[in-house]
Parts: sequence; C-alpha cells; structure tokens
Amino acid sequence: MPERITLYTAKICPYAHRVEIALAEAKAEFKRFEIDLKNKPEWYAPKVNPASKVPAIAYGGPDVPPDQPSPESIKIAESLVLIEFVADLFPSASLLPSDPVLRAKARFFYDAVGTKYNPAYFSYVIRGDGSQEGLFKGIEELQALLPEKGYAVGDWSIADAAWTPFIARLLAALELDVGAYAVGEGPETLKTLLSDARFARFQQYWKDVSSRPSFTSTFDKEYIKSAFTKRFADIKRAQK
Repeated sequence: MPERITLYTAKICPYAHRVEIALAEAKAEFKRFEIDLKNKPEWYAPKVNPASKVPAIAYGGPDVPPDQPSPESIKIAESLVLIEFVADLFPSASLLPSDPVLRAKARFFYDAVGTKYNPAYFSYVIRGDGSQEGLFKGIEELQALLPEKGYAVGDWSIADAAWTPFIARLLAALELDVGAYAVGEGPETLKTLLSDARFARFQQYWKDVSSRPSFTSTFDKEYIKSAFTKRFADIKRAQK
C-alpha cells in the first residue's frame, strides 16, 4: 500500500497539473499544498526541492503539516518523473499500459510534448518570438502521433496527463487574446484550432481529455484566465 503523499503544486503551473491529473486518475489520497511561485516559502527549497520548483512530492514519513516537511520523507521532483512514480505506486489504476511497446509509445509521446509542442507553445504564447504557423506545426506533430481513436496510445495514460495541461492553458490564453502574440490574433488562432479540418483529430482528442473528471476536477479555468490576464496586461497595453 502506498505511503503518505504530499504534493507541492501551483494552479498556474502546467507541469504541476500533470501530477494532479495522474493522482486524480489513480484516486489517490494525498495532501495538496499550494506554492506561491512569486513568493515561495523560505523552507521550500532547503526542505523539499533544492531547485525551488513545482511539482514536488514528499513521500512517506510521519504525518506532519505540509509546511513542516519531515526529513524522514522522501522528496521527489520533476513532473515526468512524478507521473511515472504515481503510475508505479498505483498499478491497478493502469496509468501506463502493461504492454512494453505501448509503454514505450507513451514515453515517446510525452517526450514529443517536451520537444515538439512545448517549445512552440512557449515561443508563441509566453515569449512572443514564435509564430502562429510554428504553433500549428507543433500541434500537428503531436496530432500525427495519435491513433485514429482514443487517447495518446489508445486507452488513457500518463502520456495524456503530460499534454493536457498545456493544451488547456493555450486555449484559455487564446480565448482571452492574452499572450505575447499580436492583439486580435488569439481568437483567430483559437478558431482555426477548434474548427479547421486540418486539426480534426486534435479537436476530438481535446474533447476526450477535457471531459475526464481527472481534468475537470483539477483545472481552475477562471483562475488561469485571471493569472494570464495579469501576466500579459503590460504587453497588451504596449501593443495598442
């Protein structure tokens, strides 16, 4: 039986959201502690994650308040490490396929999220040094890996947890037209992604992953919208 789990997370962070989705799919019991990324507790880096990033998990040890982490618990960080850790802790939840080929495909898929989609997303939405077509290409590369139906490797797996939080934040930003791209481009990009036949498989995939309780129970869309609006307010004022 898995030991005590404390998750250190942040609503705004798509990497941390990966782990929340995995834990929800596993129906795991855990303590959740929100880290303010702009004002991190002094104890967080020395006692939980020396890199001072989320997500991180304190595993095992005595039952203590999350803001008083025990040295007896094992501290583990990095989102892809953690979603595989959750899959290993809860094998009956089938968060990774039992078939070795499908397991390899799942890992290949979330590697592609990091190497194909995320660079395009951050470049277009966050930094503003990318292009709409660059984003489209990144999405098409992931779309090409999807089977005709179902999730990343057929049945739902942590490969889907790896991508879903980033899609959610992209679509929220585009809907509000907040991001480092030109004013007015967000809704145009959103319309293309959600209606153009070029992205038909992506559209169905998004409907499937976004309807799962593990996503709907862990994604605070209004919070994300508010956070994105505040983050890009100065950029949008300068563009007008």
